[in-house]
Amino acid sequence: MSTTSIPSARTRAKARVSFNRFRAWLVACAIRPEARLWLVIQLAILHAVIWTFILINLKAAQDVHMDVAEAYGWGQEFLWGYGKHPPLSGWVAGLWFKVFPAADWATYALAMATVGVGMVICWLLSLRVVDARRAFLVVVMVALYPIFNFKGFKYNPDLLQLVTLPLLVLAYLNAFEKRTWQSGIWFGLAGALALMTKYWVLTMIGAIGLAALIHPDRLRFLLSPAPWVAIATMVVVMIPHIVWLAGVHFVPLTYAGDTYSLDDSRQVHQLVAGYALHNLALLALPVALAALAMALVPHWFTLLLRAPLRIVTRAWGRGANPGVNVSQALNVWIIQIIVAVGPPLGALAFSIYMKTDWGISLFFLVPLALVAIPALRVQSAALFNIAVIWLLLSVATLAASPWIAAREMAANAGNTATYGARSELAHELTQAWHTRFGSRWAVVAGTMESIQPMVFYSPDHPAALMPLEAWDSGLTSREDARKYGFIGVFDPTDGRLPAFEKWVSEIAPNAERIVMTTRRFTHGKAGPAMSWNIYIAPPAK
Repeated sequence: MSTTSIPSARTRAKARVSFNRFRAWLVACAIRPEARLWLVIQLAILHAVIWTFILINLKAAQDVHMDVAEAYGWGQEFLWGYGKHPPLSGWVAGLWFKVFPAADWATYALAMATVGVGMVICWLLSLRVVDARRAFLVVVMVALYPIFNFKGFKYNPDLLQLVTLPLLVLAYLNAFEKRTWQSGIWFGLAGALALMTKYWVLTMIGAIGLAALIHPDRLRFLLSPAPWVAIATMVVVMIPHIVWLAGVHFVPLTYAGDTYSLDDSRQVHQLVAGYALHNLALLALPVALAALAMALVPHWFTLLLRAPLRIVTRAWGRGANPGVNVSQALNVWIIQIIVAVGPPLGALAFSIYMKTDWGISLFFLVPLALVAIPALRVQSAALFNIAVIWLLLSVATLAASPWIAAREMAANAGNTATYGARSELAHELTQAWHTRFGSRWAVVAGTMESIQPMVFYSPDHPAALMPLEAWDSGLTSREDARKYGFIGVFDPTDGRLPAFEKWVSEIAPNAERIVMTTRRFTHGKAGPAMSWNIYIAPPAK
């Protein structure tokens, strides 16, 4: 029998030594001060690149989400606010698309770049609480958290909070530790940056305030200049936005009240339960995988055969743990408990429509809160294990993504909300406008769902006008619609159609009215057909 294909004992030993050296190198890079930052940055970049390609494959038959298209539209002009939200997400999108084209892949790259930056900040935050070994475990758990991968596909203010809120908590921990006026300035700037992302961050700001009041060392912090300088700094930085808010009669608050108030208490309870279960399910994945990584440290197989319970219990121990800053860990625990429990209780108390997406920004501290438990013992081998788990899952998802996309499309072939051909409509309408008027298409009117894709996909990138809503973006006006003309786009099945047609009749009674149907073919497979009511109003003469 030939043995030429069987590796010799020496070859196998050499391979085992090389593997052990690589594992030791990775762990050393995660711990050494001169190498650990670059390792985390490289991890974040690799994560962003892999998941950008995954999302490109998964979303190949879909247009970008309307939130992404909306952020793109906001970024066309830098204002101090955009109707229903503060301006930061629009500013970031505007800067991004000055470098990258208005293409689907660029939106997924923006989303993954956002979560990549958030990962690095979460790691820096972790170093304030735990040692480098535990901090690396935290950042890989964050990478495995679905919000930081496939659930983070749409760039919007919720996703951007994964940058600004970790930065806010980091600034708070820094101020709590140093208690200087300089740290207070950074804390205040971080607070203002978070508030410029979305008003929802008031939940985190409130949690930080309560943590500062509850913490045993509160007097040392509150009697220092840090918190008061932070408050003053935040107020000063927010003045331009507050002036804008007053100028638009606090429309964003009207938007929130009109959109998210509910009278049906049963529905409120169902939404809160759904919110809780949804976020618990998302958190279960990184926690379970981290537990697996910690269980599969050396000699796990022997323990599995002889004392299976030891696989779990050996990760826990008594006594002091120098790898955890208990004072800062207490801050993290308090903040996480408050933001986990507070919003659902508030929704129940005030009958608020609780969206699952509101949890996107509130649970990034969970991995750190768990890893910071002093009784938990983290072996070096666990770092390598969890890194391998992350890499294998990411590469496997990348390989399977075309198949997943095909199966998803086959299962939802008639879903116009997901697979409707809005980008094709944008190009057809642009051509129709150019044929009729020979000028740039400047304004598109309708509902957010119908017109934001037009803003993104049309080569003219018209400004969005939503005449039926009080919280328009402010990027254009009814006067602009009269002056430059507009194209109205409306879903004929939308119950608001009569109100929109009344508005068109008032502002452009001679508008041309047509019906257009679009359908997309992806890899030879037809998507659902969609019909649109189109209103073409010429520019003023």
